[in-house]
Amino acid sequence: MSKNPSLFDRHERDILRALQQDGRLSNVELARKIGLSESPCFRRVKRLEDAGVIGGYAALLDRRKIGLDVTAFVQVTLDKQKHADPARFLAKVADEEHIVECHAMSGGYDYLLKVVARSIEHFSELCMEHILRYPGVSNVESSFSLREFKSSRSLPLR
Repeated sequence: MSKNPSLFDRHERDILRALQQDGRLSNVELARKIGLSESPCFRRVKRLEDAGVIGGYAALLDRRKIGLDVTAFVQVTLDKQKHADPARFLAKVADEEHIVECHAMSGGYDYLLKVVARSIEHFSELCMEHILRYPGVSNVESSFSLREFKSSRSLPLR
């Protein structure tokens, strides 16, 4: 593996692409797919894991099939006058399982949350009873996804 983590050789890129598509590939299948023998393939995967390039493996669930029919994007502004401690806000965000992403933002608001909920009523409860009451929150604006056209966990590799 290159010392520069953004630069990978062909085999490393092939390993990463293959595992992003199917993290359940056995070492034998992965080695065959990328054209390496099993031992070097295993060593490369282990190095990528040890370096933190591969952070873990997970099952990707269909949110609708588990009853999460609503996706909302919530723009959160923290109260600047009260010198809100963002750590307290972020701790609450981390504890809420329906908030699946949180991004610090540039521009007109401080954070963008991706929230999944069972229904509009459930989202309303999450927003009004939880998010609006998080430490330092002064304003939220929500937008709802009407239809998802692309959702990918795969990252581009050069």
